[in-house]
Amino acid sequence: MSRYFLFHSIGTFPGKAEQMSEALSRFSQIWSAEDDGQWPAALAERQAFIDAWRSVIGAPPGSVTTAENVTTALFSLVGGLPANRLRGKRLLVAADCFPSLHFLLAGIARRFDFVLDTVPFRPGEAWVRDEDFIAHWREDVGLALLTFVSSTTSHRVDVERLAAHGRAMGSVVGIDITQGVGVVPFSVAADTVDFVVSTSLKWLCGASGAGVLYVRPDLLMDCQPELRGWFSQENPFSWDLDKFHYAGDARRFDHGTPSILASVASLPGLNWVIARGVDAIRANNLEAAHKIIGHARDLGWKIASPVNDDERGGSVMLTLPSTVEPTAVISALRAEAIYCDARGSTMRLSPGAVTSESAVDELFTALEHIAPKGSSTRA
Repeated sequence: MSRYFLFHSIGTFPGKAEQMSEALSRFSQIWSAEDDGQWPAALAERQAFIDAWRSVIGAPPGSVTTAENVTTALFSLVGGLPANRLRGKRLLVAADCFPSLHFLLAGIARRFDFVLDTVPFRPGEAWVRDEDFIAHWREDVGLALLTFVSSTTSHRVDVERLAAHGRAMGSVVGIDITQGVGVVPFSVAADTVDFVVSTSLKWLCGASGAGVLYVRPDLLMDCQPELRGWFSQENPFSWDLDKFHYAGDARRFDHGTPSILASVASLPGLNWVIARGVDAIRANNLEAAHKIIGHARDLGWKIASPVNDDERGGSVMLTLPSTVEPTAVISALRAEAIYCDARGSTMRLSPGAVTSESAVDELFTALEHIAPKGSSTRA
């Protein structure tokens, strides 16, 4: 029985290995053929990946393209915005954003002439409250980057509320949905955000290197990405060095020759999520999450995630007792074929499609031996 709780890292689904192997083997045969069909077939595979992503988030045609990861997707977006959107303004992020994005923004703030404003945690709290984000969000914010679900606490923001405030402030509103897409319903169809960055890892069960960028169509047409190349053109095969023209859709955020393998490897996971349905995936996840929360309370452990389902993503984080070493706990669980991880004293548990019904009970049976009931927890 599967005791896999790592869907916040690399997700999986029944038959993943076989389906990925088949997809990559088929592509290998196409790419190795001694004919001229490689690129048409490869670009069709990439388009199938893009179309699957559009289905997952409800995006219209021409609004989604690929990126290597969320960091490159965000840089491409920032580098494409009209200069007056950011120049002399604040760019707002939360302290619990994905660190890679903060590293990027801190490094390019001077060049794009914006002030990076990071909304802090309240003393003793592990996630940034929506009301605190709103309190920092005034009309001088040119762009606000939301984190759909935190990777360290599983806190989920109220996208509709925050985006509505952003529209009132006249800001560009973007969101990183990496930790929530595929397990929590999300759609751009309501036109609540201006852009989305994500990868196909985690709950979408894809491969690394398969990132995406969605840009709202009317904003997209105002963008002239700094990171550009031959695939950014309406006609990629135009070689006139003095007549570069951006594509009229999200392809303008492409640049050099696109990567294909990551899209091929990730499409089986995307298709599985689409076929299963996010609502069904969420229902299964919540059943396991409720058991985790109940067991943690019985042990007297601190729950480091929101207990309200509407405020939590697919993971439940627990604070390990101060009497145990986190790496030792994870190693002891691994020895019993129970897989999770820890960030400092925070143990991250993410049950998904392959996590068996009995796995939560087995996890806590093991934890009771590793850190018996009554062990003190860190504050």
